[in-house]
Amino acid sequence: MRTLLRKLIVPTLLLGSLLIGAYPALAQNAPASSDAPASASSAADPAQTLTSLSKQLDDLKTTFNGKSGNASLTDLRTQAGDVQQQADQLVQTLSPELESTQTRLTVLGPAPAAGAPPETPAVSQQRRQLEHDKAKLDSQIKEAQLLSQDATKLASQIVEAHNAQFQAQLGSRTNSPLGIRFWQDLKKSFPDDLARVQRVKELLLEGAGIAWQPDNRWPLLLCLIGAVLLIVPGRWLAERAALALASRYLPDGHLRRSAISVIFTLAVTLSIGLAAWLAYLGFNWNDTLDEDVQTFVQGTVRTVFFSAFIAGLGRALLSVRHPSWRLPALTKFTARSLRWFPWLLGGAFLLLGVIGHLNTFAGASLPATVCTRAILALLITGLVGAALQRAKRARNTQRQQGEKPPQHALWVGGLFGLATLGVVIAWLGVLTGYVALGFFISWQMLWIGMIVASLYMLSHLQRDLFDTLLAPQGRSGQRLQSTFNVQPATLEQASTIFSALGQLLLLLVAVGTLLVPFGGGPQDIFAHIGNVFSGLRVGQLTIKPGAILNAVLVFALGMVAVRIVRTWLAEQLLPKTTLDIGMQHSIITLLNYIAVVIVFALALRTADVSLESLTWIASALSVGIGFGLQAIVSNFISGLILLAERPVKVGDWVSMPGVEGDIRRINVRATEIQLSDRSTMIVPNSQFITQNLRNVTHGNSLGRVKLSLPMPLDTDAAKVREIMLEALHANESTLDAPAPAVTLDDITSSAMTFTGVAYVRSPRDASAVKSALLFDVLARLAKSQLPLSSPQSMIVRNLGPLGEDSPAAPGQ
Repeated sequence: MRTLLRKLIVPTLLLGSLLIGAYPALAQNAPASSDAPASASSAADPAQTLTSLSKQLDDLKTTFNGKSGNASLTDLRTQAGDVQQQADQLVQTLSPELESTQTRLTVLGPAPAAGAPPETPAVSQQRRQLEHDKAKLDSQIKEAQLLSQDATKLASQIVEAHNAQFQAQLGSRTNSPLGIRFWQDLKKSFPDDLARVQRVKELLLEGAGIAWQPDNRWPLLLCLIGAVLLIVPGRWLAERAALALASRYLPDGHLRRSAISVIFTLAVTLSIGLAAWLAYLGFNWNDTLDEDVQTFVQGTVRTVFFSAFIAGLGRALLSVRHPSWRLPALTKFTARSLRWFPWLLGGAFLLLGVIGHLNTFAGASLPATVCTRAILALLITGLVGAALQRAKRARNTQRQQGEKPPQHALWVGGLFGLATLGVVIAWLGVLTGYVALGFFISWQMLWIGMIVASLYMLSHLQRDLFDTLLAPQGRSGQRLQSTFNVQPATLEQASTIFSALGQLLLLLVAVGTLLVPFGGGPQDIFAHIGNVFSGLRVGQLTIKPGAILNAVLVFALGMVAVRIVRTWLAEQLLPKTTLDIGMQHSIITLLNYIAVVIVFALALRTADVSLESLTWIASALSVGIGFGLQAIVSNFISGLILLAERPVKVGDWVSMPGVEGDIRRINVRATEIQLSDRSTMIVPNSQFITQNLRNVTHGNSLGRVKLSLPMPLDTDAAKVREIMLEALHANESTLDAPAPAVTLDDITSSAMTFTGVAYVRSPRDASAVKSALLFDVLARLAKSQLPLSSPQSMIVRNLGPLGEDSPAAPGQ
């Protein structure tokens, strides 16, 4: 059982590394390093760790000076990077200890001067121990920094050597296949190569014979049957099950389409790859295969996995049978024309890998290796050229049938142009004797095509995933809105930001994966980005990408926690108290400001930013923006005063010069006042402190309703007073205490004025109650036939010009 578990775990880990694109060059099998890196546990003993790292670095230098193979160079570069990372980690571990030791020494102070009272022996012993620890830690940190620098320098040398060797290999020229010399050399080495192939055949047959022994026969048969079932019905059943689950649990839209593409790609990859692994497991059930044969078969299994991935990826993107699942904008003509090319390219890659491993296993001669690589380069580039030609022919067919082909993006046209150029250069290189160049271009075309297709599919998947999860109308979006009180616009912005970050991360991984054949990888991209910012300093402030990322995470989590606590206070705790709405809002606002300041301070601490490192920024900017900050600081302090003293609060009705309305919100800089026309006036907080302010509702003041009625001089005053009092008392909104009153305010030559006064619970009700009272009083006066006084009118008549015969003429 232990052996079986080992056999299951190793290929599983291999498959995981394959699916993320970290697949090494197929023609090379780098041996595992005998020097294991120092474990993290050894960090507890810095001296032992430094000794181990120094020994590893010396061994790497010795190996680098004595070897020059591609695989060994790549492996040495990786190990040098590991030594550098461990040295840097040791520096980060020891630096806080050194700071702590220095702090304790500072607390103890310097040793007493001559003539001063002596200190106790315990204090002297403690100071000596701390000074010894400080010197030791300082020495270890400097040694670790030197090791890191040496490892970085060695890695650079290895990269330069690898690039020089790589350029030399690409620039090497052999005899052209069009010349007779090429075939003469192949003919001379053919007997030896045939003998080597015969030896490989015997080893393989011997391993198969051992696997057919009675002890291993049944496991072999079961594994072969399982492999056949995986390839034929297993893949079909897996695709049907995945399709049923996607149709049931994924919403109908782009996410289902991109998820189905990924699932179908994995179905082909795993079914064929696991079938090959089962076949290998059956032949090597009890570790009966020879070590060389086992290495060859394991390399072949890895190649099968990768070939199946190419075929499954192309099949999922073309989606000939289900056009609605197709991610790229391909017509049915193009998809049908290219339906077999993913399988052909996967088979070509399988042939490429198997022949490469076979040449390594058999120790093929140089002419045989050059010949096989030339044939494979022509085969792969020929398939790519045929696919490009078919795609072009399909578009022309569509135009001839009166349909307009879809417009492709600029980068798609660029890829088609580069692929065409690569095919031409590869064929010219092989035919002119530059077989290594042509073989490299053909391999790169497969590699780049796979990376670009994978990036395209995964980009669609992550974008559709964020769009679905954060859609305001979706189920998850509705839950986020109800749980965290998130606005729909915020969800849309978050979806855009997360999608862009995911796209950037995928792009970095893709670029790093493209560097694998050149001896690089995704980890080199991120390490290079980290090295660019590692020594970046702005004044006394050091830029650290990792610390900045942690600070952003702490700030985001802190703000989420603040939002949750604020919602809990506003909706659950404070409404159950006896505090009024304005006081509740003031408490929530003050606590929110304090919490935000604390979260910001924690984020700065996480980013290793101290206030001392920011003082130079404040001093440099204080002169330029001092006057601009004066008003901001004034309004900020005024806002704190408003929240603390509460001369006004949320819900108050205030009146200022040119502004009258209800306070809706008191912010850190300004206050929002809603006017009578429902518009909002933003008033700086300092105006509430420096200007005269009338708070109509301060102290829960009552509203006052005043009615003035002009009546004719012959009106019964007592009757009018009785009618007005009845109307004031009859209204439900008027208060009994203070009691309504009616007075006779004025008597003129044309009318006498009656004034009625009543009080309501709030000044906000005064206008509506006054209107209702006026309607009621007018109705009562009309019923009692008591008209209101009307103003005197003067009529002017034009009698025409005055003549001599006019009665009013002068002198008459």
